[in-house]
Amino acid sequence: MRARPLNTPIINRPLTRETDKLVKLQSRLTPTKRASARAIVYCEGNFGALDGKTANGLVRYSENYEILSVIDSEKAGLDSGMVLDDKTNDIPICRNLADALKHAGDVPDYFIFGMAPSSGMLSLYERGLILEAISHGMNIVNGLHEFLNDDPIFIAACAASDVTILDVRRPRDKKDLRMFNGSISNVTCPRIAVLGTDCAIGKRTTATILAKTLNDNGVKAVLIGTGQTGLIQGARYGVALDAIPSQFCAGELEATIVEAYENENPDVVIIEGQGSLSHPAFSSSSFILRGSCANAVILQHAPRREHRCDFEGMPMPTPKSEIELLEIFADTTVIGLTINHENMSDSEVTAAISEYEKELGIPVTDALTRSPQHLLNMVLAAFPELKGTLPVAA
Repeated sequence: MRARPLNTPIINRPLTRETDKLVKLQSRLTPTKRASARAIVYCEGNFGALDGKTANGLVRYSENYEILSVIDSEKAGLDSGMVLDDKTNDIPICRNLADALKHAGDVPDYFIFGMAPSSGMLSLYERGLILEAISHGMNIVNGLHEFLNDDPIFIAACAASDVTILDVRRPRDKKDLRMFNGSISNVTCPRIAVLGTDCAIGKRTTATILAKTLNDNGVKAVLIGTGQTGLIQGARYGVALDAIPSQFCAGELEATIVEAYENENPDVVIIEGQGSLSHPAFSSSSFILRGSCANAVILQHAPRREHRCDFEGMPMPTPKSEIELLEIFADTTVIGLTINHENMSDSEVTAAISEYEKELGIPVTDALTRSPQHLLNMVLAAFPELKGTLPVAA
């Protein structure tokens, strides 16, 4: 069965063999239109959990794809919006690929691997499932470190079914990677990095809501994606930092921000964070701070998370200690704290906001459960010159 034509929007980010392939096959789609490329997202045993962050993010927001369903047999029959945010979104959770195809009514354009395991590799079962999706005529979106376009088995399967695999994390060829050169100094608008006290804590979600809120209120913002999920969702500028040799991370991010600034002339650049500066297992935050030379940081924290994700013997840092580290490490200022409300009641979120504002002396909010106006006010308080960009009635 032949796959139907690819019709996902172009992603304006440095071209690799994979993104170049996608660009040649895509038609441009403005952010205000609903995506027309239809997709099933695979997230077995992890939807709504930390390792399901790619699927979680796509269900909440996607410019590139219309998400038809999520595959997770442990939550089959539930509404994905109810699982994530206690709000229905009419995207069902299906038991397996056969159920998802039955719900779709025909063969969707894409099968998206929606998990982000720490290994970054596929299991034998997952390899078989992706090959099955290919046999049905579905194109594959792969956000793992394992590049399927290098695998002879997947190459042959794609040729037989006339489909494409997008390895989202594949970087440029090494000869084309860029080193930091100081051109970030030409970006004169505020650069705000949304960082966190742990991985999988909601940095991308908060950054996405922040960028949308600023744009909705007349402050032109560009979001820079730094991980596979943001790029799959449709970040128009970005680079998967954790797949790039460390010597080039700062330079690749700097070049991407400069490109976005020159092309879009934004009032603000928002940079999606990765990991945590204080986390010994991850270094992406340091490259984000170096490459962006962020003027400001918004810090994301989960008050009820007792230990680092995947590291039970490693206690979570406090927001105060993380802020101190960030402001020592980089010439930047933490302008606000955002709450991840996992395992918290609404009253507990309210109490945490009050307590942290008193302790830290900065604005605090929850991007998902509180008005986005709080995020706007947070940025305007730090950069009052941006008030001049607001509509007269604001």
